[in-house]
Amino acid sequence: MVQAQIFINKNEFLGGQPLYEFIMQFLIKHQVKSATAFNGSLGYLQGSHLSRPNDLFSFDEVPLLITFIDSEEKIKEVLKSLRTVTQSGYVIIHNVKEWSE
Repeated sequence: MVQAQIFINKNEFLGGQPLYEFIMQFLIKHQVKSATAFNGSLGYLQGSHLSRPNDLFSFDEVPLLITFIDSEEKIKEVLKSLRTVTQSGYVIIHNVKEWSE
């Protein structure tokens, strides 16, 4: 099993749709086993200023993490296909063990 993580800003759009929603729908369409999107409380991309979206009257971009898990082959296939549509965000991939009782 492999876990992939994509770091983006929540207010990025692709074709009029929030990028994180597009990615989640893309993962469903490609039948990825599991995916979750997390809002960050503090973060930055490409060395820019710190984003503090929870501060009162903040107009900072909200950092967002999408994490998903499936077989190594499936993750590579999905990421290759996703990268033909968008180049946004940073991607991290690492092996995980499935916990079974």
